Amino acid sequence: MSAEAADREAATSSRPCTPPQTCWFEFLLEESLLEKHLRKTCPDPAPVQLIVQFLEQASKPSVNEQNQVQPPPDNKRNRILKLLALKVAAHLKWDLDVLEKRCVPFVSLSLSVPVLNMLLNELLCISKVPPGTKHVDMDLATLPPTTAMAILLYNRWAIRTIVQSSFPVKQAKPGPPQLSVMNQMQQEKELTENILKVLKEQASDSILVLEAALKLDKDLYVHTMRTLDLLAMEPGTVNGETESSTAGLKIRTEEMQCQIGSLSLHCTIDEKRLAGYCQACDVLVPSSDSTSQQLTPYSQVHICLRSGNYQDVVKIFIEDNLTFSLPVQFRQSVLRELFQKAQQGNEALDEICFKVCACNTVRDILEGRTISVQFNQLFLRPNKEKIDFLLEVCSRSINLEKASDSLKGNMAAFLKNVCLGLEDLQYVFMISSHELFITLLKDEERKLLVDQMRKRSPRVNLCIKPVTSFYDIPASASVNIGQLEHQLILSVDPWRIRQILIELHGMTSERQFWTVSNKWEVPSVYSGVILGIKDNLTRDLVYILLAKGLHCSTVKDFSHAKQLFAACLELVTEFSPKLRQVMLNEMLLLDIHTHEAGTGQSGERPPSDLISRVRGYLEMRLPDIPLRQVIAEECVAFMLNWRENEYLTLQVPAFLLQSNPYVKLGQLLAATCKELPGPKESRRTAKDLWEVVVQICSVSSQHKRGNDGRVSLIKQRESTLGIMYRSELLSFIKKLREPLVLTIILSLFVKLHNVREDIVNDITAEHISIWPSSIPNLQSVDFEAVAITVKELVRYALSISPNNHSWLIIQADIYFATNQYSAALHYYLQAGAVCSDFFNKAVPPDVYTDQVIKRMIKCCSLLNCHTQVAILCQFLREIDYKTAFKSLQEQNSHDAMDSYYDYIWDVTILEYLTYLHHKRGETDKRQIAIKAIGQTELNASNPEEVLQLAAQRRKKKFLQAMAKLYF
Repeated sequence: MSAEAADREAATSSRPCTPPQTCWFEFLLEESLLEKHLRKTCPDPAPVQLIVQFLEQASKPSVNEQNQVQPPPDNKRNRILKLLALKVAAHLKWDLDVLEKRCVPFVSLSLSVPVLNMLLNELLCISKVPPGTKHVDMDLATLPPTTAMAILLYNRWAIRTIVQSSFPVKQAKPGPPQLSVMNQMQQEKELTENILKVLKEQASDSILVLEAALKLDKDLYVHTMRTLDLLAMEPGTVNGETESSTAGLKIRTEEMQCQIGSLSLHCTIDEKRLAGYCQACDVLVPSSDSTSQQLTPYSQVHICLRSGNYQDVVKIFIEDNLTFSLPVQFRQSVLRELFQKAQQGNEALDEICFKVCACNTVRDILEGRTISVQFNQLFLRPNKEKIDFLLEVCSRSINLEKASDSLKGNMAAFLKNVCLGLEDLQYVFMISSHELFITLLKDEERKLLVDQMRKRSPRVNLCIKPVTSFYDIPASASVNIGQLEHQLILSVDPWRIRQILIELHGMTSERQFWTVSNKWEVPSVYSGVILGIKDNLTRDLVYILLAKGLHCSTVKDFSHAKQLFAACLELVTEFSPKLRQVMLNEMLLLDIHTHEAGTGQSGERPPSDLISRVRGYLEMRLPDIPLRQVIAEECVAFMLNWRENEYLTLQVPAFLLQSNPYVKLGQLLAATCKELPGPKESRRTAKDLWEVVVQICSVSSQHKRGNDGRVSLIKQRESTLGIMYRSELLSFIKKLREPLVLTIILSLFVKLHNVREDIVNDITAEHISIWPSSIPNLQSVDFEAVAITVKELVRYALSISPNNHSWLIIQADIYFATNQYSAALHYYLQAGAVCSDFFNKAVPPDVYTDQVIKRMIKCCSLLNCHTQVAILCQFLREIDYKTAFKSLQEQNSHDAMDSYYDYIWDVTILEYLTYLHHKRGETDKRQIAIKAIGQTELNASNPEEVLQLAAQRRKKKFLQAMAKLYF
């Protein structure tokens, strides 16, 4: 035992129940220790763990004198470590099930893809497979047995890994966030993805190699611990010339080809699973053998689906309702496949979909499951053919002589529920007179069902026995009216709506059909004009067309909305100029919405005629035309969104500014945007806009005398002094999308929020200097409402442009001001990330100002992440050593502490850390700090650009680590 191991054993002697774990380097010092260790019942560390340790140590990169990272050196130490890893794998008999999966007793560890890739590549190397040679080009029959076996083992693992990577993996629950662990996991994930990419590119070659192995007629050998030692002693001898090529563990040809045998040592085949694979392969590549006609129901269904013989699928499913051999999930997947084909335009499959769905539904009810949504949808409009087929399936799915009482009860309940759900009485009699129904339901149950039907339709005289002449009875007028009203509710075709209304008015003159659905809503400003139309049919038609058009526009079904509005416009043009203008206005609003939801999303400007129509609406002075306020809002917002600032500031008629508050607000916003680049004294419009918004956000006061004679002051939340209410202003702003306009209005509200006397933490925003710095009467402003408005506006602005860094800073400041420090850090970090390519570039200094950094420092401090505080102190223009040292003195830090030391570039802070850990007796942490100081790139003698580069690299890594922690 080494001196270090002896010291460790002495140090742990107080815990005799836990034997000391053998360290990896001890196997380097004592040659025979590995075999002794592996012979133990429960070796600690376990074999798989040893492989990881050996390869990890052998693959550590080195750093040269120029501080450049170099690949691991090919020296004696690393070669021995790789050999030790191979010997451990040889001890495990190269069993991929053990190496890949968690099959080792008492050990919850398996080899990752990168580690196994390194291990098997080392096996190829020591087996004398020339590097860079394609395995598919090598003749396995002429290669030495151990070389051929190494190639087969590697390609077997490659295919297994590709297949395994295609399966979904349940993510393990993450523990407490640790940056070093997260970084390591990310690196391993990237490395695994790179390896998988290469393996997939070589997959076809690997398959050819394994297929060639099936033709071998000689036994192969795999390396053992002894043969590996022989190779290590004779590195200059060609493989195949020494004993090591045929002295390994023998693999018989039959075992290599994975045939099942009672004497097999190396094959562990699950026969049921293999049968499943064969069946799956047979589905994909059907056998041409004559015996393939005697297939399982699975295979029969797949053959029918491939050949398009869907009626046979229905037959198989009906037969399966008696045997229950096909799993329900498989039957549902077949139905989904048929639905998908039907939706792609194969209308002939609609009937098949219903039949398969009916079969599945009967199977469900027999097993006590609920009826599926698909069946209810497909049975929404039943007909005689559907009822006949359903009864046929029910009859053929139950053997009344052998069926249990439970099965009979389930079937009877299903038929009874189907009857109760039908509106057409002829279909009810089709079921109630069927032999199966009469057999399953007792006389009392059938009488009870008839009573229930009578209550539902008291005017119809039902009898227990079927009436043969029932099918000749015509439907009553009330049934026809109800059906037509139902169609009227569902239809969005204007000509069909007109036809239905003509039919309805021909059947009765007593009804007002615009009241059929309470969902039909027309703005009150229009309803008075429409309901004043004398002709009942025209009134109903105009009302319903407009209501349906408005609904379609709301749900963004713009094509149907346009058809409905066009039909309504054509109708009202004949008799009402007033309603004609109403429809032209609504069609203008519809065209605005259509453009904004369509080509406007990609930044394409609206056509010039649409802009002209918007101007025409704003300037319209027709008397007695009912106007909706929302259209004026949308028109002004439309002009602002498409930067029609010239029109809003210079060409708007004067009467509009007096009569339309939205035009007034739009003019002030447009003018402020235009004057923004100018000198401060030219920003008179900004002051006018400020005064308008302050007035909107002010509260009006009134005096009231109480019962005791005293006069009290009452404040109203919504002021009537402004050009509009605050809620109306907020609604208008939420129609804006132009970034500069939103930035201006956000800046104004942020400044208004900050002028409050009791404000503790200001919120920062762009262009905040253009606004007045004070308000004459602070008591008049409803600052609570202002604070709410700021939050709503930022939330809305970020929904429009989530990567606007200045808006993200405002959101962060709001969270900071309300003591939500984790959320504030999230948005400060996001603001930096979006303008630096996720910190791969330097964050601009106008984004991470000293104020922002200081607020991030305070957030970390209040979250007890004191090491993060010290690192952020370096980001300030002048390093805040006082705060950094004070934070490092804190004992209860909730961050990763010494794992962050690699992110510190200021030597003074690192020296203080070294002193602090020495003073506390924290030897391990002191060593980490000393190692960080010792990095050559932090040497004070380095040129300034080297030091700056070192700082920038650490800034980047730290901010990326913080982002992963807080995002």
